[in-house]
Amino acid sequence: MRVPLDEPAWWYRRPGAAAACLAPAAVLYGRVAMARYARVTPWRSRLPVLCVGNLVAGGTGKTPLVLHLCRHLAGAGRRPAVLTRGYGGRRAGPHWVAAADTAAGVGDEALLLARSAPTLVCRDRAAGARAIEAGEAPRASGAAPADVIVMDDGLQNPQLAKTLTLAVVDGIRGIGNGRVLPAGPLRAPLGFQLALVDALVVNTADPEAGAATAASLRRRFDGPVLTCATEIAGDGAWLAGQRVVAWAGIGAPERFFALLRGLSAEVAAAVAFRDHEVPGTAAARRLLALAEAHRALLVSTEKDLARLQGAAGVLADLAAATRPLPIALVFAEPDARRLAALVASALESAGGTTHGG
Repeated sequence: MRVPLDEPAWWYRRPGAAAACLAPAAVLYGRVAMARYARVTPWRSRLPVLCVGNLVAGGTGKTPLVLHLCRHLAGAGRRPAVLTRGYGGRRAGPHWVAAADTAAGVGDEALLLARSAPTLVCRDRAAGARAIEAGEAPRASGAAPADVIVMDDGLQNPQLAKTLTLAVVDGIRGIGNGRVLPAGPLRAPLGFQLALVDALVVNTADPEAGAATAASLRRRFDGPVLTCATEIAGDGAWLAGQRVVAWAGIGAPERFFALLRGLSAEVAAAVAFRDHEVPGTAAARRLLALAEAHRALLVSTEKDLARLQGAAGVLADLAAATRPLPIALVFAEPDARRLAALVASALESAGGTTHGG
């Protein structure tokens, strides 16, 4: 469940007057979220279902973790398929993402995920899992059918039973003020959500802040709390001393800008858009003008560039002028081994579930 709100800064401060005023609405929202979950009997797939979700509204690094799992599974000889609702797209599905698709049709995340594994867009997660089990897209491409489903988002979705559920937490912002929408960033009461989770993954660019967030979560959650960092995928030497104009429309754009600075790029300007926002014509012209004025290279995320796939006019010019920065999640030992063990256990259960939703 999502709310069409820009993320207010006070969500991530100690609760104040605004949170107090919205407390009755937050109670109602939380009750509705829990009641919606309780009303549905989840459908159980014969395939293992690995779900990656988050506890709060806004970006936490969920998509990079899905990509990480797909790479890990493929490296282990498995055949993952991604199931996503296609947030921001028109298609209800079931629809296998194809080369001709655009973000307007299937959403930016689906386009990015489809580069790593066959990706199915379906708002009805149970129907999506049944379509993946049928295996039409892999058969059409000559590949073997999928043998594991990686579910992008869906922690709070009750339609499909999960074999393993991971929740990603931003290491700097954590769970904010701990209140439920709209009084805070939580998508449902914290205790209710933690009962659905097998492990938490703290994603941070700041080791000190990430350690503090992980310690706080361990006091609330009995399961594994893993930590990881967002790093550039491949060689980032080209950024050292490079003057850039950075732009991003993701849940936590400051994490992307900090990554650039950490790679010794000279960030002449940093322009943030709302999560999933496509820059308008005026904004695109402004970005191109900024790059020219600063004699800088335009840099953005792969997800933002996916959003411009198939664009025309000045948006196509912006896409052509922008260099994407591919990123990946990196787990230090022993957390890399712990995550691998969790995944292996889920695969061995071969369709059994650790949680009912």
